[in-house]
Amino acid sequence: MSGGFDESASLEETTDSFWEVGNYKRSVKRIDDGHRLCNDLMNCIQERAKIEKAYAQQLTDWSKRWRQLVDKGPQYGTVERAWMAVMTEAEKVSELHQEVKNNLINEDFEKVKNWQKDSYHKQMMGGFKETKEAEEGFKKAQKPWAKKLKELEAAKKSFHMACKEERLAAVREANSKGEASVTADQQKKLHEKLDKCKQDSQKAKEKYEKALDELGKCTPQYMENMEVVFDTCQQFEEKRLSFLREVLQDVKCHLNLTEDNSYATVYIEVERTITSASAQEDLKWFSNNHGPGMHMNWPQFEEYNPELTHHISKKEKSKKGSDGIMLTNVTTAVEHAQDRGSVSSYEKNQAYTASTEWSDEDQTAPDSGNDTNGGSNPFEEETARGVRVKALYDYDGQEQDELTFTAGEELTKLEDEDEQGWCKGRLDNGQLGLYPANYVEAI
Repeated sequence: MSGGFDESASLEETTDSFWEVGNYKRSVKRIDDGHRLCNDLMNCIQERAKIEKAYAQQLTDWSKRWRQLVDKGPQYGTVERAWMAVMTEAEKVSELHQEVKNNLINEDFEKVKNWQKDSYHKQMMGGFKETKEAEEGFKKAQKPWAKKLKELEAAKKSFHMACKEERLAAVREANSKGEASVTADQQKKLHEKLDKCKQDSQKAKEKYEKALDELGKCTPQYMENMEVVFDTCQQFEEKRLSFLREVLQDVKCHLNLTEDNSYATVYIEVERTITSASAQEDLKWFSNNHGPGMHMNWPQFEEYNPELTHHISKKEKSKKGSDGIMLTNVTTAVEHAQDRGSVSSYEKNQAYTASTEWSDEDQTAPDSGNDTNGGSNPFEEETARGVRVKALYDYDGQEQDELTFTAGEELTKLEDEDEQGWCKGRLDNGQLGLYPANYVEAI
C-alpha cells in the first residue's frame, strides 16, 4: 500500500503567485488602472485650478473694496501709501494665482489629456487595444501549461482515490478474517479485490508521476513566455510612471510662486516627495509583489495520507466544477480558507480564479437543481422499484445527500453503481441518498 504524504505539505496554502493560473490578470488590469489614474490626475489638477481661480478673484474683490475705503477714509500721507501698497500686493498676487490657474489648465491638464489619448486606444467593442493585447499574450503563454496542470490535477485525484480504495479493500479483508460468517470463497474474493486495488493504485501513481514530470518539463518554457509578455507590460507601465512624475514636476513649478521661507518649506517637502519618486523602484516593487519575483509553490508529488479524511462529495461525483484549477489544492475534508489581504490598489475588488477557459472541451453549465446546499431535495420521490441489499459495514454519511446505516441493515438499491462507486438507495424509513456500492451486498 502506498505510503502517506507529509501532512504539512497538504496543509500548505495556495499561493497568490503571479505564476498561478489566471493571476496574470492583475498585470492586465494595471493597464486599465493607468488610464483611470490619468483621469484622476486631470481631475486633481482641475480642482486645484478652480481653487486658484477662486482665490485670485477673492483677492481682487478684497483689494478693490479696501482701496475705495482707504481712499475715502481719513488716513493720509505715507501711511496711506503704505496701506495702499497692501492692496497692490493683493492685486499682483491675484494675477500670479490667475496665471497658476491658466498654467494648470492650459499646460498640465492638456498634457495629461493628450498623453492619455496617445497611449490608450479604445476599441469598437469596448476596452483598450493595449489591454486586449496583454490579455491575449498572457493567455497564449499560459494555456499549454494550464492544460498540463489540469491533467496533473486529474491524475493526482485518481491516484488519491485509488489509494483510498486500496485502503478500504485492505480493511475489508482484515475484518473478514475475524468473522465466522465470511466463507472462504468470500475471503478469496476480498483478497483478489485487494490485489486489484493495489495494481490500480500503482498504475494511478505512475500516471500521476508522469503528469508531474510533463508539467515540469514545460514549466521553463511557460516561465519564459510569461516573462516576455510581463516585460512588455512593465515597459508600458514605466512610460506612464515616468510621465506622471514629469507632470507632477511641472505642476510643482507652476504652484511655487515665491521664495519666501514659509513657502519654501512647503515646496521643499513637495520637491523631496516628487523627486524621490522612481519608476524603477515602483517597477521593482510590482514585480516582487505581483510578478516574477513572487514566491511560488511549484507542484510536487504528494503521497496519499490515510490519516486525513478523504471523501467524495456529490458535486465531485457529478463532476461539478471538476474543470476548475487550483495549483496546490488537495481534495480533502480539511478546507483551508486563504486570507489574501489587499496587496495594492492594482488588485482591489479583483477575484481571479483559475477557470475552465483553459479547457479545450466544451463546458456545461452546472445544474442548479442538484445543489445540495439549498432548494429542493435532489432525490425526488421514488416508486417501489429497486433491489433489496444488506449493509456489510457501518457507514456514516458525510454529506446531507448521503445515507447513514449500520452493518446488517437492509435497504433498497434504486440505481446501479456509477463510475465513482456510488449508488442511490432508500432506507426503510423512506430517506433517499447515496452510499458506497462496495459497502452492501445483494440479499
